[in-house]
This record gives sequence, C-alpha cells and structure tokens, in this order.
Amino acid sequence: MLEGLVAEGVATGVAFVLLLVGMAGVVLPVLPGSLLIIVTLLAWAVLLGGPAVWTAAVIGMVLATAGWAASTVLTGRALHRERIPRGPILVGVVAALVGLVLLPPLGLFLGFALGLFGAEFIRRDRDWQAAAQASLAALRAMGLGILVEFGLAGLAVSSFLIGTLVHLLT
Repeated sequence: MLEGLVAEGVATGVAFVLLLVGMAGVVLPVLPGSLLIIVTLLAWAVLLGGPAVWTAAVIGMVLATAGWAASTVLTGRALHRERIPRGPILVGVVAALVGLVLLPPLGLFLGFALGLFGAEFIRRDRDWQAAAQASLAALRAMGLGILVEFGLAGLAVSSFLIGTLVHLLT
C-alpha cells in the first residue's frame, strides 16, 4: 500500500515538473510545449488510473490541443494575410537559433524578428516600410498565438492539479 502511494507521488511529481517544462516550451519554442503537456498528461493517466485522473487528463489534453491548434491557425492566417512565404520564416527560425546560442534566451526572439525582417526586406525589394509592416504583423500574430496557447496550457496544468487533488481526496 505504501509503495503504491510513493509511486503515485513520484509519478505525479515528475508529471508536474514535465508540465511546467511544457509551459516554458510554449513561450520558448525550443521544446514542443503543448505536445509535451499532452504526452505527460496521457502518461500520468495511464500510470495512476482512476476516474478523476482520467477526467483531468482528458480535459487537459483537449485544452492543450486546442491551444496548439489555435496558435497555429492564428499565426498561419496572419502569415497568409501578409503574403509571407515559408522562406522568410525559415530565415527567421535559423536566425532565432543563432540568437539563442549567442544571447540566450532573449536572442531567440531578437534573432527571429531580425531574421524575418531581413528576409522580408530583401524579398520586398529593399522597401523597409513594407518589410517592417509585414514583419510586425507576423510577430503580433505569433505573439497572440503564443499567448492563447500559453493560456490554454495553463488551464491544462490547472486541470492536472485539480485532478491530483480529487484523486488524493478520494
């Protein structure tokens, strides 16, 4: 009996740490944050079982999936609306990775913004105003997408915490 409680406590503690890492991964897109949250909740539910745990895990997985999808759709729509092709985005991602190495973690955001602007500047025939307008619109959309995804990831973690509490009390 005691071994089972210890195992549940360890599994829940590890799951909580992984969920926090997943939330950080939503903001710092080096890790696949929402995916880590979904996989962690599923593993936690499989390990502990029980109606409260499964209910909390399913609710959390749905919330994390919705956040991931909303972020992708919001960002994709803005990029499509501004007619920004994949090339400048890839340049921004490479510049973000370089920035992350040179100036962690701030360099991730600065590198992406500067890489995106530079690629758009060249693509738009050195028209800095058009490049700045398109880049800012893309960055706003990405920021909104990250905010929505982070909010829903927080709700998924809240579901985990409530499920843990209910599981411990029953």
